[in-house]
Amino acid sequence: MNLPNINDARKRTDKKTEYIYLDKDYDKNIFNGKKYYLKTYGCQMNVHDSEEIAARLESIGFTKVEDLEKADLVILNTCAIRENAHDKLYGFLGRCKHVKTSINKDLIIAICGCMAQEENVCNFIKEKHPYVDLVFGTHNICDLEELLINKDNNKQNIEVYSCEGNVYENIKYSRDSKFKGWVNIQYGCDKFCTYCIVPYTRGKQRSRKSVDIIKEVEELVKDGYIEVTLLGQNVNAYGKDLDGELNFAELLQKVADTGIKRLRFVTSHPWDFTDDMISVIAKNDNIMPYVHLPLQSGSDRILKLMGRRYTKEEYISLFNKIKENVDNVSITTDIIVGFPNETVEDFNETLDVVNTCKFDSAFTFIYSPREGTPAAKMVDEVSLEEKEKRLYELNDLINNYSLLNNKKYLGKVVEVLVEGINEKDNSKVFGYTDTMKLVNFEGSIDLVGKLVNVEITDAKSFSLDGKIKE
Repeated sequence: MNLPNINDARKRTDKKTEYIYLDKDYDKNIFNGKKYYLKTYGCQMNVHDSEEIAARLESIGFTKVEDLEKADLVILNTCAIRENAHDKLYGFLGRCKHVKTSINKDLIIAICGCMAQEENVCNFIKEKHPYVDLVFGTHNICDLEELLINKDNNKQNIEVYSCEGNVYENIKYSRDSKFKGWVNIQYGCDKFCTYCIVPYTRGKQRSRKSVDIIKEVEELVKDGYIEVTLLGQNVNAYGKDLDGELNFAELLQKVADTGIKRLRFVTSHPWDFTDDMISVIAKNDNIMPYVHLPLQSGSDRILKLMGRRYTKEEYISLFNKIKENVDNVSITTDIIVGFPNETVEDFNETLDVVNTCKFDSAFTFIYSPREGTPAAKMVDEVSLEEKEKRLYELNDLINNYSLLNNKKYLGKVVEVLVEGINEKDNSKVFGYTDTMKLVNFEGSIDLVGKLVNVEITDAKSFSLDGKIKE
């Protein structure tokens, strides 16, 4: 049994990242006939991790089911960004326990992902949820087959390592889409924003070698993929941890040169957003004119407490530079409301930035303390009621600008990558523009995975309606 340790997780040493090229194959009949249920919480990185988990399970004989009650194995891939993620996990664990006690006593329950990397979570599961069979972390997904094969049925198996981490290559994925693919380029983070648990749950910043990234993208292009999104906890810090490697702007150009029709990247840190990046985005038509640029706060005082390494003025200057140089670009953001002791003046500074930038949309949250981070130790005398009031005010403003920005599309013909059938109306399909606008329009399932021209007929705060333009 290996339990995580927050003190070990925050350590950073001069130890070089080890690059491990996996080559082990397993007997596909080990778990032949067994079924797995996989539930994913959180960010794109978690979603992509689940694609790896699915491939590993299928390599040893498991098949996927969507019904929890029919599963022999349930894996919950968790997120640790906010406290409500904990609530969701523990709530769903109750359902898993019911299935195990009432329907299938041999059900294997496994927890992985970022919550599994938290010391307090592992201790809580160990003490309060003994029916959970297996817990593993973000650093040892590559050991999943061995963990299942060698699992001790007579005890709870916890194998979570608090380390800086390595980079594994030759990873196989059971991808959710045949036309959109995620590609990791960088793992972990060394920014240590005071509110953020990611540097502790994901380890130090580790960039993949560019040759391996390009090879993966080229294989996706060969397989007919239309869109690729480059992933990293701090994606545009790529290469800073490697001597003689490309920087992110150079990598972006190399990936664009593969001929992939649509190229995106998430998530950027304003501190690492360079003029070269802007230039590369601007001159390549297949790099989508969409940038997610987290603000978090518009107050210099709060930004300093957060450890964000930029000022309000620097953020606005960067925002304007992107707008001026990238045609038709849409910019979205993240904003945290109610950071410890955020004053009315601090909050108004955030509103000022929103009024200045008029973001296309934003993900907004009330600050959620994460145990082990510096911000969690800060005294906070602002009431939850006041924080909720500020969030409502901010959301009203954000939604207003989202609608105004979406109305600019009325009457225009835009290219949409169709992703699926509209769940509320089966006569319609949905997809996204190059600027990441959600579009709904009448169409059939045979359009899924194709690029089509759509004339926009109606604009809402969160989506657009249209019709196919022949």
